[in-house]
Amino acid sequence: MTARGCEKLRVMRHGIFVAPFDELSEPSVLVELAVRAEARGWDGIYLWDHIVYRDPVVALADPWIALAAMAAATQRVRLGPLITPPARRRPWKLAREATTLDRLSAGRLTLGLGLGSDNSGELSGFGEELDDRRRAGMLEEALAVLEQCWSGEPVRFSGEHFQVDAKPFAPLPVQSPRPPLWLASRGSARRPMLRAARYDGWFPIELEGPEQLAAGVQTIQAERRAAGRDGAFDVVVTGGPEEDPRPWREAGATWWLTGFSLQPGLAEVRAAIDAGPPAG
Repeated sequence: MTARGCEKLRVMRHGIFVAPFDELSEPSVLVELAVRAEARGWDGIYLWDHIVYRDPVVALADPWIALAAMAAATQRVRLGPLITPPARRRPWKLAREATTLDRLSAGRLTLGLGLGSDNSGELSGFGEELDDRRRAGMLEEALAVLEQCWSGEPVRFSGEHFQVDAKPFAPLPVQSPRPPLWLASRGSARRPMLRAARYDGWFPIELEGPEQLAAGVQTIQAERRAAGRDGAFDVVVTGGPEEDPRPWREAGATWWLTGFSLQPGLAEVRAAIDAGPPAG
């Protein structure tokens, strides 16, 4: 089945995707943008998740605190971090934070997860794991821990990277069985793509074009059919305010995220939001 023939992949929603850096590092500014996006008909607003970032970026906001404020000020738009790397998190703490944000937003959280990278020194600078394979293993274990934390059952997990022996977590997220999980990948890397196929969405970055996306969608859909997974699945693509999302929709994208530079100017982001979601 081609991406073009898969009707579940033809409906596209539109979001704003910003780095909470420099001009956008003030939490009140991010709240204003979320309220503005909801009023202009956008479907979601998502934030980068970083501890530090390379020059010329100087100031950063914590996305989780900002997202909580954004959730409290809005009623409809979906929101979440894209992406959070569990390799530099404690997954049980992440489970608590995600549950709290999901409940605060009345079930509007989408949780983006991935390996992360050391491009800005936010792994090496803090003594975090640098090996990609080990971080991939940490991601897999974190996913298992998260699902147990959201199960309502005692949490029992013993892995290479994480060990948990805890009573059931309460309360549970509003969304059942859990908030949607979007898994990131770089380009057409197969393992991250197949990991995404087990969950609720695929967020590929550094794609060469819609044709590469369409090939990935076919791979994921084949994997999901083979595993008997027939629920909704999102394919998430980001591009600039002037880019046409229609070729990406035809390739199978279900979400188009309008993104900006590493140092997004407030006026630029406001203008893009006020223009409304792009056609297509």
